Amino acid sequence: MDENSTILIIDDDKAVRSSLGLLLKQAGFRSMSAEGPEEALRIAEAHPPDLFVMDMNFSLATSGEEGLRLLADLKSSFPDKPVILITAWGSVPLAVEGMKLGAADFITKPWNNDRFLQSVRTALSLSRGDERTDDRICDRGRLDELYDFENIIGADSGLLTILETAGRVSATDAAVLIMGESGTGKELIAEAIHSNSARRNGPFVKVNLGGIPPSLFESEMFGHKKGAFTGATHDRTGRFDLSDGGTIFLDEIGDLDSSSQVKLLRVLQDRSFEVLGTSQTKTVDFRLISATNRNLEEMVADGRFREDLYYRINLISLKLPPLRERRDDISTLAGYFVENLKAIYRRSELSVTPQAVNWLADLPWAGNVRELKNLVERTVLVAGHDTLDVGDFQTQLQPSLKPTDAAGLPAVGTITIEEMEESMIKKALEFHGSNISKVARSLGLSRAALYRRLEKYGISI
Repeated sequence: MDENSTILIIDDDKAVRSSLGLLLKQAGFRSMSAEGPEEALRIAEAHPPDLFVMDMNFSLATSGEEGLRLLADLKSSFPDKPVILITAWGSVPLAVEGMKLGAADFITKPWNNDRFLQSVRTALSLSRGDERTDDRICDRGRLDELYDFENIIGADSGLLTILETAGRVSATDAAVLIMGESGTGKELIAEAIHSNSARRNGPFVKVNLGGIPPSLFESEMFGHKKGAFTGATHDRTGRFDLSDGGTIFLDEIGDLDSSSQVKLLRVLQDRSFEVLGTSQTKTVDFRLISATNRNLEEMVADGRFREDLYYRINLISLKLPPLRERRDDISTLAGYFVENLKAIYRRSELSVTPQAVNWLADLPWAGNVRELKNLVERTVLVAGHDTLDVGDFQTQLQPSLKPTDAAGLPAVGTITIEEMEESMIKKALEFHGSNISKVARSLGLSRAALYRRLEKYGISI
């Protein structure tokens, strides 16, 4: 409970210490305060707090070195106690350095009271969960008793670890980043976190960022008033507004351009934004869950993804295992899909032979669970009988767009590289129903690069 938690506020500004102390008291917390590093360490040794809130600059210093040293000392002496950093917006890179040293979160001045208290409660809740890490639940039956994971099928040990963490963090408002290949079920995990949270009765707003052009980002996410720009013929409610009181799920967050990343970071920090065409600031209460099939750490290193945004969305990270690493779950998943299709198509006698199950388990599954689901449904629709065997699935298996060995390449001189590329793009468009985002991902291209090739080869969609 909040009233059992003590927070040590470390700031050389008396007004800040008083303001935060009053805010925490009104929220039911106990607080102590310290003016600088030496006093903070002395108080903490005598009366260890449950959480530290500390400024990054002391005595008018701007380098932050003293703050970083204090943070390192706190994490060394009190490794299990969370630290929340406070810094000016212009010093966000300093806060990012603090996150690398183990800080739980950072808040910029002037802070939003609700956002600050939300960060405090989340950090405390997660730290209590970390104290119980030896009690991990590795049994699917026990997990299902505690949480609602009805739509997530499987009992692979790697999956169970993900579900245990998802269940535990669902009780908090922590920002979660879900990573994994396309088709591994990132959206299902996001929905499960929402449905097991205190926000379950609020909205769950899904946004595919890969499908929003940079020029429309503000309109889509923040909304606009009629006449705000050419073509704005009516008012539009933005996605953040729609998510108020619930959860917003930002899929394909690695596809955001640099300009949109800055705009998103501002909203995540302040939980506020301006609707296009107005000067009024709107404040919203949402929980953030993001997902990507890209390596964001590499993108940060290459300068393609903002480091401060990465740490803002990545308080908790979940990496979903690909289906090829969950071989034992393939038969369970295939059976689950068949059972669903029995009801949908009214074919109560549908079944899969053991030989077919073994054959399915040996496939590479580049498309993961989504590919398995599509294969099963295609086979059920096309097969003229109810007992599905290896041959039925082989007939419906989609050929890979990439050759797996030299024998799969065309004969020398029969086709050029450009002709091969054009053919691959056409096959990808057909397979993915001309969904540009999916086609680009399957070919390892950006959307812009794919559009250039479509124009080059005169391919219309």
